[in-house]
Parts: sequence; structure tokens; C-alpha cells
Amino acid sequence: MTTLTITEQGQVTFQSDVLDHLGIRPGDKIRLDLLPNGRAELTADQSQGSWDALQNFFAGKTNGKRLSIEDLNEAISDAAAAAVQAGLTKG
Repeated sequence: MTTLTITEQGQVTFQSDVLDHLGIRPGDKIRLDLLPNGRAELTADQSQGSWDALQNFFAGKTNGKRLSIEDLNEAISDAAAAAVQAGLTKG
């Protein structure tokens, strides 16, 4: 069990082992669901992504080449496979 201390400003700092356990990295968001009886559930917020994030994903990777829908589909498939592999080998 991990005990956290609340600052005078009402803030909490999570230790790196807690963040690692939750799969949270710098810049990620945390979701806190309030439950009955003074309990709460803390989880990593699953980003839905954005068009800006997709555009930035390819920044500097295409050498100015315009990508076809097939190129995009292949890149998305490769990224998904890498994400699955990272999830399977993590921890």
C-alpha cells in the first residue's frame, strides 16, 4: 500500500512506482472516479486522440512526401502492433 501526503494547496505527488503501475507517463491524464462510502478509483485516462496528434505523429517522418491512404493504413497498423507488443512485454 502506498500512502500519499496532501500539501497545503491540496495537491498530491504520486511516486514513480505508482505511475509506472498505472502506465502513466508525463503529459498523460489521470481519471478519478468518486465511489460510494468515501472511496475513489484512479486510472490512466485513455486518450481518444485528435487530428492534431495524428498530423504531428507524421511530422518529420515523410521527407515531404504525401502519404496515400494505404501508407496511412500501414503506419496505423504498424503503430497498433507496436503498442500491443509494448503492452504484452511491459511489467
